[in-house]
Amino acid sequence: MIIYGVALLAVCTLAGVIVGDFLGVLLGVKSNVGGVGIAMILLICARLYMHRKGGMSKECEFGVGFWGAMYIPVVVAMAAQQNVVTALHGGPVALLGAVGAVLVCGLTIALISRSHRGEPLPPLEAPTTQNAQAVPAGGR
Repeated sequence: MIIYGVALLAVCTLAGVIVGDFLGVLLGVKSNVGGVGIAMILLICARLYMHRKGGMSKECEFGVGFWGAMYIPVVVAMAAQQNVVTALHGGPVALLGAVGAVLVCGLTIALISRSHRGEPLPPLEAPTTQNAQAVPAGGR
């Protein structure tokens, strides 16, 4: 199931990297400019186009959904790693800013959780099995 989305992801990633490198050359930067973001947008557009035209099987749709969901955390982790390396080379001001941002976020979350505003949601009711239908093992 998951292997179905790899080819589409590879094509979108390759196109995104090429466009990102081209944008870097256009802007005079010796780097890829937004290639990963462009690849993600291409993946979303390709998935929507194939879904509308009926060219995507259920397995392919699940595979593209899986790889799309995996793609975002990997990109965020890569960007975070680059930011940490840059911050370490930037000096103590960048590190103090990062520590300050983490502390402010932690304090804000603590304040929000202690405010006790609103009522808790009611518990979910179990679905009734009167109109239940049997589904084959394949899910179709």
